[in-house]
This record gives sequence, C-alpha cells and structure tokens, in this order.
Amino acid sequence: MSEQLDHAFWENRYRTTTPHVQPNPHLTVEAAELPPGRALDAGCGEGAEAVWLAAHGWRVTAVDFATAALERARERADIRGPEVADRIDWLTADLTEWTPPESSFDLVCSHYAHPVTGAETLLRRLAPAVAPGGTLLIVGHHPTDAHSTAHASGVHVTAESLAAKLDPTRWEIMVAENRSRTVTHGSHQIELRDAVLVARKHR
Repeated sequence: MSEQLDHAFWENRYRTTTPHVQPNPHLTVEAAELPPGRALDAGCGEGAEAVWLAAHGWRVTAVDFATAALERARERADIRGPEVADRIDWLTADLTEWTPPESSFDLVCSHYAHPVTGAETLLRRLAPAVAPGGTLLIVGHHPTDAHSTAHASGVHVTAESLAAKLDPTRWEIMVAENRSRTVTHGSHQIELRDAVLVARKHR
C-alpha cells in the first residue's frame, strides 16, 4: 500500500529511522567540477548534500519543512566543525509555498523532493533562483523505479518531462537521462532508477 507523504510522514520518518549518511552520488559527480559559490539545497532532508557542498567550499542555503530532518542536519554539520557548519544557513520552509530569491544561486539542487504539487511545479519554482551561468540539478524517482513504487504514489518523474519545462532560449540541457545505481539497505542490495536533470542557465 502506498503512503501519504505529508508533513507528519516525514517528521515521523526522520525521528524513527537510521540517519542517511552519504550525499547523493549524482550531486557529487555533477558538482565536482563546478567552482564553489552559493548553493540552494531544496528539500535538504538530513543535510548530507548540504554538508558535502559546504565542505567543498560552497555557501549553502538548505531548506526543508521537517524540523526533525533539520535537527539531524545541524548535528551533522556541527560534527564537521565551524569551517563547515558556518557555511550553511538552515531554513524551515515548505517548498510548495516558499519562493527562493531570484537569480541568487550558482547551484540549485533538489534530490527526491516530493511536493504534493509535483516535480514539474517544483522545477518552475526553483529554476528562477539560478543565477545566470549557474546550474540546476534535479534528481527524482523514475517511473520504472520499483523501490519507490512500492512505497508511495505520485513521486515519479522523467528527466525528459523536466527538461521540456525549461525555455531552450534561456537554458542549456547538460544531462537529461535515467540512471541506475545499486545501494545497500541492511543486508540487501537494491537497484534504484533515477531521473537526472542538469541544466545551465545562459548568461
């Protein structure tokens, strides 16, 4: 049976599950060659990506609506010391209501955010926040991803559908593809299928 991924669901999940430790591999690959600047991590969860970015020289605004997630995220950053923790601004906000400042970030990223309004609506909200010359990275669950299908409905997206929402006169699509990866969950290995969009805004 699929679950309702509302605010209560996420608060309970972050208070009762084992913390997620590793940053998303699509971020670490795609951002590795970018010069550090200002980054927005939309739907930051427990902060793995925000901490990774800060540790690599970025100034990060990390946003999530689950206070339990942000508590874990702050603890994770504090463990890394002030050289990382002081580079992150944590913000409690609902991505369906909060609008980021326009043209303010050299990198805007979001990993598996599940707003009730859908991934394409989230894209339209986040894209204007990218500064000219900046990068937009969206990672979601592909419709063929069996793991996410078993747990929730309405969370799937394709990279092609996201790319189609961006004005080609303003954006260069760098990556719009489906990627498979294997993760270890307890004693089991699970294959995940992700939709990955990377786009660069024209100067």
